[in-house]
Amino acid sequence: MSVALYLDQHVPKAIRSGRRARQVDVVSAFEDVTSEWDDDSLLDRVLQIGRVLFTQDEDFLVIANQRQTAGIPFAGILFARQRNISIQQAIRDLELIAKVCEPSDFSNRVEFLPYQ
Repeated sequence: MSVALYLDQHVPKAIRSGRRARQVDVVSAFEDVTSEWDDDSLLDRVLQIGRVLFTQDEDFLVIANQRQTAGIPFAGILFARQRNISIQQAIRDLELIAKVCEPSDFSNRVEFLPYQ
């Protein structure tokens, strides 16, 4: 089973377009009409629909830590700082994750990109 991705509103459109060109299952917060939702609600939504969140918003790191400490489940977060990853590297890393990994690999975890 491949990993279905969910991109929050902070992810550049070029990454979303690049993912689709490589046949990766991806939905954005804009398409799901959740771009104005608070971060906790968005993490609940991502878990509900069985996707892993890709974000460049550091607030999600704090929320993930709080959820891990409290034992509150989330589907997983893929995180990349904008200044540390190019659009092409993000596209390659997300494609690799989507095609090689399992959703359970990310359950209640934060994974940092870029991969080296």
